[in-house]
Amino acid sequence: MTTSALPETMRALHLTAYDGRPESLQVTELPVPKPGSGQLLVRMTASPINPSDLMFVRGLYGVKRPLPTVPGFECSGTVVAAGSLAGKLLVGRRVACAPSPEVSGTWAEYVVAPMAQCVPLLPRIDDMQGASFFVNPFSAWVLMDMARRGKHRALVQSAAASTLGRMLQKLASKEKLPLVNVVRRAEQEEMLRKLGAEHVVNSSEPEFEERLRLICQQLGASLAFDAVAGPMTGHLAQALVDGGTVVVYGGLSEQESRISPQELIFHRKKVEGFWLQDFFKAGFGKAQLRALVDVPMLVGKEFETPVRAKLPLESGSEALRIAASDMTSGKVFFTPGATKP
Repeated sequence: MTTSALPETMRALHLTAYDGRPESLQVTELPVPKPGSGQLLVRMTASPINPSDLMFVRGLYGVKRPLPTVPGFECSGTVVAAGSLAGKLLVGRRVACAPSPEVSGTWAEYVVAPMAQCVPLLPRIDDMQGASFFVNPFSAWVLMDMARRGKHRALVQSAAASTLGRMLQKLASKEKLPLVNVVRRAEQEEMLRKLGAEHVVNSSEPEFEERLRLICQQLGASLAFDAVAGPMTGHLAQALVDGGTVVVYGGLSEQESRISPQELIFHRKKVEGFWLQDFFKAGFGKAQLRALVDVPMLVGKEFETPVRAKLPLESGSEALRIAASDMTSGKVFFTPGATKP
């Protein structure tokens, strides 16, 4: 059940050590994997570098696979083989693909993934948007669903100029839910205001903490989304109304979340974590089914991933350096057809 004869080997980025060193991520030739029952073989077209990928290659992510391994958590591509009759109808189709984090990743010419983790792409969704279909769009949807279900009057988020932060701003505007956006630079503030953000606070400016607290108290913000951790977790907690919750979903500062015990004891604040994998592992409940209906309609429209660069697998170390240097500028993608700069 293949589209044509497949090669015996493929190029893939192989990670040999969780140390972040350039020489620990190299292109190598590997056998093309064969799909098992319920699996699809996808010829990768594009695969992004997300903050979670940058953490993974340094051994800081929640999953640490035996080495050597192929990194990468999502991609777009074309189904070229199926391991069972159920997947035969998808052969030749463009899909967004997100293999389980515990298995080999997407920074390779061919990827095997369970059929349930491959979503056919609408014609209007290009390869780059399709490659970014899962991590940010579904995270934004699930976080906003928390706000809906909790009936929160207003929200606040850190790293608001990130791709995920911009998606949350668009959802908040659609829901007519006030969202306070925390950024680090003036140009990020300007960019968010052009997207329609009304409340933007720059953490680099004097009296940032007091400004943040005043705005959140005025709006009645009771839920915060934190991608930064470190002292930012405490700043967000302090700004929330009594009984508020900070949801930590990232660690861009690479520091431990710090929060005053007074906020926990006397103001009944809470801090909890969010990992998208837990949402998917919960099975096909009502929320999961709603997300699978809603997200494809948002990708490429309200949810748009800016593209910064497209690089071949041979530029692995350079691609990671660019991706880590300025995440606001857009995503860096591996595309096997790209030429080396």
